[in-house]
Amino acid sequence: MRIDADKTLNEIQSRLHNSTDLKSRSVQFFGTQIYICYIAEITDNVLLTEALIYPICSYTNQKTKDVYSTLKNEVISTIETVDCTSLDEAITNLLSGKTLVLVDKAEKILACDVEKITVRAVSEPPTSVVIKGPREGFTESIKFNLALIRKRLKTNDLVVKMFEIGEVTKTQVGVIYLDKVVDKSVVDMVLKRLKSIKIDGVLDSHYLVSYLQKNPKSLFKQVGDTEKPDILVGKMLEGRIGILVDGSPIALTVPFILIEDLQNSDDYYSQPIRVGFIRILRLIGVIMAVLLPGVYVALELYHYKILPTEFLVTIMNTTKGIPFAPFVEVLFVILLFEILYEANLRMPQYFGMAMSIVGALILGDTAISAGLVSPPTVMIVALSGIVFYIIPSQAAQFSMLRLIALVIGACIGLYGILLFCLFILSYLSSFDSYKSAYLAPTAPFISQDQEDTFMRKTIRDMKKRPKSIANNRKNSVRRGEDEN
Repeated sequence: MRIDADKTLNEIQSRLHNSTDLKSRSVQFFGTQIYICYIAEITDNVLLTEALIYPICSYTNQKTKDVYSTLKNEVISTIETVDCTSLDEAITNLLSGKTLVLVDKAEKILACDVEKITVRAVSEPPTSVVIKGPREGFTESIKFNLALIRKRLKTNDLVVKMFEIGEVTKTQVGVIYLDKVVDKSVVDMVLKRLKSIKIDGVLDSHYLVSYLQKNPKSLFKQVGDTEKPDILVGKMLEGRIGILVDGSPIALTVPFILIEDLQNSDDYYSQPIRVGFIRILRLIGVIMAVLLPGVYVALELYHYKILPTEFLVTIMNTTKGIPFAPFVEVLFVILLFEILYEANLRMPQYFGMAMSIVGALILGDTAISAGLVSPPTVMIVALSGIVFYIIPSQAAQFSMLRLIALVIGACIGLYGILLFCLFILSYLSSFDSYKSAYLAPTAPFISQDQEDTFMRKTIRDMKKRPKSIANNRKNSVRRGEDEN
């Protein structure tokens, strides 16, 4: 079937509802009518002129019978060209930033890549600040993010699978992995889940999280995320799969195990002894963040006899005259801090700084002076709230667990909190994240992987890939023997 250039152009304009940013130019090429059709805002005008319009208008060789082939092979100088056999395919390419070349009486429509790529400058991600190590962060362009990955993985084992998700947005999604390292069955599981998604639009990588999770209604995080290419590459070298989404600076990784969030990129640029101390400190901070308010209320209500006498007298003196029960008092302060956090997060930057000072100092001091809350309560809740951000990616989950632990501590006491901890541990032990145990390498205990759990050995001593992550066991060695 041959194309009528005039009718095809009218059909494209009709399909796009005669949008004013849809532009077209008519050109005669040795007596053949040609239309160049593009969307102005996403097209590079300089490249369009230099690679399409000028070569077509200045071509002086003798006329050829096959105008379409001549244009594609001899005239147009763009790097990428696509043969579109249907109008739907042509419009999809047009909306992706390509320019259409409609040749009268041709059998195909030519789509040329003259897309305008606007990329935010590479900067250090605000959520992954490091003292030492690379400071590059992902941007919102999937092409640029893939370039950052390619720069670090100069190997033919790097596989990139690109496809579109979203019936309206048609967002590009890339699944990347190392062919000789990854477990192929996990790749198949990830691709199957992503390709089965039916949604009108994907605006960020977190739109895909609930589809990748095996327990989407669970409170606990089941998909890793990072804004730094060096972290993503490090995880891929262990056998994980990376997922990039166009328009999002956050890459997703699977499988995910809980110990990942206890680790930090700074750990691999510091001395192992220091790293072990910091990781244990983070673990203690997590326990304090979740359990401290609940334990405080339980001790004040049920187990005050186990407190040292001096400490008990101090608490009694400071809580004397408080009109609320201990549980209500702690809950009030927690909710107050959560409100201040949400307000500070969404206010303009300069107002937010002032809001923090007013909320933390003036409002807290006024509440104590007015006798609404006691100083120990404010200190306990503030300390719990601060240590949340030792592991910022889990702050939302810890916040909810803290409320649950508070309610249990107020109702049952320390015995209830102990049962709560046992329930959480047993529940997480049953998690399976793409053939990887959620609490590995602690439960189940994997001796080989203890070299990078709470304590870390030197890079020289870590010779094999972790068994906690589902990877290709035939290619488990990551470092050979040193030469004498």
